[in-house]
Amino acid sequence: MPAPVSPTAVPRARSGRRARAVRIGTVVTSTALVASALLATPAVAAPPRAVDPFNPDFGPHVTIYSPDTPVAEIQADLDALHAQQVDAEMSTARQAVYFLPGQYGSTADPLQVKVGYYTEVAGLGASPEDVTVHGAVEVYNRCLADGGTGNCLALVNFWRTISNLSIDIDKAGQDGCRASAEFWAVSQAVSMRRLDISGGNLSLMDYCTAGPQYASGGFIADSRLPYVINGSQQQWLIRNSEVAGWSNAVWNQVFSGVVGAPDDAGFPDPPYTTIDETPLSREKPYLYVDDEGRYNVRVPAAQRDTSGISWGAGETAGRSIPITDFYIATPSDSVKDINNALARGRLLILTPGIYDVAQSIEVKRANTVVLGLGHATLTAVNGAVPLEVKDAEGIVVAGVTIDAGETLSPVLLRVGAADSDKVLDPADPITLSDVYFRVGGPHIGKTTTALEVNADDVLIDHTWVWRGDHGVEGFDPADGVNGDNERWATNTGTNGVIVNGDDVTATGLFVEHFQTYNTLWNGENGRVILYQNELPYDPPTQADWTQPDGTLGYPGYKVGDHVKSHELDGAGVYVFNQNNPSIITANGFEVPETPGVRLHHIMTVNLSAGTVQHVVNGVGGQADSTNIGTPQFVVDYPTP
Repeated sequence: MPAPVSPTAVPRARSGRRARAVRIGTVVTSTALVASALLATPAVAAPPRAVDPFNPDFGPHVTIYSPDTPVAEIQADLDALHAQQVDAEMSTARQAVYFLPGQYGSTADPLQVKVGYYTEVAGLGASPEDVTVHGAVEVYNRCLADGGTGNCLALVNFWRTISNLSIDIDKAGQDGCRASAEFWAVSQAVSMRRLDISGGNLSLMDYCTAGPQYASGGFIADSRLPYVINGSQQQWLIRNSEVAGWSNAVWNQVFSGVVGAPDDAGFPDPPYTTIDETPLSREKPYLYVDDEGRYNVRVPAAQRDTSGISWGAGETAGRSIPITDFYIATPSDSVKDINNALARGRLLILTPGIYDVAQSIEVKRANTVVLGLGHATLTAVNGAVPLEVKDAEGIVVAGVTIDAGETLSPVLLRVGAADSDKVLDPADPITLSDVYFRVGGPHIGKTTTALEVNADDVLIDHTWVWRGDHGVEGFDPADGVNGDNERWATNTGTNGVIVNGDDVTATGLFVEHFQTYNTLWNGENGRVILYQNELPYDPPTQADWTQPDGTLGYPGYKVGDHVKSHELDGAGVYVFNQNNPSIITANGFEVPETPGVRLHHIMTVNLSAGTVQHVVNGVGGQADSTNIGTPQFVVDYPTP
């Protein structure tokens, strides 16, 4: 781990920009912080609810502020929400906080927001410049020991979202260290989108709480940023953005379509991967309020070969959909009601909460949008497939988390029928944005495959596919069974991601801890920009982690033997076999030997236990206990 940069050793950012005034319509005021509602399943399908375009009912777990709400009231509410959510890693609480267009906080009285688990914070302007927070919106290290004062780190700061805001950094009243930057110390399943940050530095690590410590990855898109201190982040993807400067890296930092990105000619020192233009992108849909006060959802268009932000010269290209076209679901709605609404052509908003899904939610119609608010979570019941997306162009699923249940599901999200040969429009791909998967953690989970992509022309824009390596699954510590052994047999996930479709693109693919293939890519013309993987921690024996043909272990990334064309930029496979440090994995990556399959800037690393003998196909150094924390790099495979 490189030494962190001193906060005084980096240049200050440009001065902030002010949001323009926007006329505000009807204001929703709900400041209650309520736990998730109990679930019920109506026996009869209800007719679609009418939606008030000026005052849509998003339920009790969405709070919407207006600029005339006193800053002290907002600060007190959000401090209470953070106190509720800061240690709620395995809880059922889900929350969304939205700001109507205008200014929040001031130099004399800055608004300083801290974001906890399962919390979304976003502006409701058509542009990020329409909502300005004078202050900060932050995540700090979480302290797990000694009453919240020890073992402080960011490695488990998961599941939170911030978007569509301008942040004019003002740390008045904070101590010298805290005043040095806007802190965003996070790991997986955390996204920053459509931000305009100015007035100071952005730090992706918290160097104020018990030192910098490690953080384990993140994602930024469509944002204009000041000088960024990456510091102790192990991996990161920043896509289609502008950055005033960037310092530090640990193992795997990827820039795609970023104006101001650092040069990567020295790879692996530093370990930067820079792609001038993103080959395929589509920004995530977002709520906004128009000049008349009506709520809408903006659905950005897909773009090819682009760089920089989508909103710098005006409105983001795409289409606006009135909120009245949506079925606004709550966790008490039955899947039957949701599917009936979708079949009638309604689009779908999932308000924050836990949805028990005993039969598939089916998205069949072209250009359907499914938008989750506040990390809305679908949990499989009785072995169901929670979400089925059919072969139809333009479908967008965004902001949804999908959990395995206690009965084995064949798959958690299936995109396209397994036997379909339908040709879709490549200009309007099916898109998954900030769609996360979890097998275990808060409860026992079982699935054969988490994400299965059968359709062609699909874009995956940021996903974390996680078989839990820790949690509160109900294992009995007194039964005499090793906890990791019990997890291996009970908390089961065979495959993380299987891609069978052709022309599938992934920007920000994070997949961890599955029991055979974390990622198996069978389709042609696959394109992946940043891949992060940790192999499973818990194989009990080498026999449990050996392929049927005798190969030791499963690669963290496998391209099918028949594939002729595939490209991967910026990838890491990590090993931490804490349950049995003698476990061996032959290769971090395994790909067919053909000129059309190309890997660029890949690595393996030992985190403290286990061995990966080679980076790819017998090439590259061994990551083992003699070189803990030292990556084994391969710059290009095959070698040019």
